[in-house]
Amino acid sequence: MEEFHNVYPIIDDRVKIGPPYLTRYERARIIGIRAFQISMGVPPLVSLETVGSKKPIDIAKYEVDHGILPVSVFRYHTSGFGQAIPIKVLLELGMKLGIQY
Repeated sequence: MEEFHNVYPIIDDRVKIGPPYLTRYERARIIGIRAFQISMGVPPLVSLETVGSKKPIDIAKYEVDHGILPVSVFRYHTSGFGQAIPIKVLLELGMKLGIQY
C-alpha cells in the first residue's frame, strides 16, 4: 500500500484516512440509522434505566457516545484506498484531543 499525506495530526497509527475522531456528520448518520432501527423494534444494547429515556434517539445517542455500538466507519481516499475504523477507536482518539460529543 502506498503512503498517504495526512493533513491531520498523527496521534495513532490506526487512523490513516481523515480526522482522528468521529466527525459530526458520521455521528449524526450513525445515530439516525440506529434510532430508526430501535423504532422499528430492534432491541437496544443497553437497558432503558441506564439511558433514562425510552426515546429511540436518546438510546441511539447513548449507544454511540459510549462506544457500545459495534459499528465501523468506512472512509475512502481519492486513490480508491479505503479504511474501516471502529467508532470505539474514533471516540477514544477524540477524547484524547478533547472533543466532547
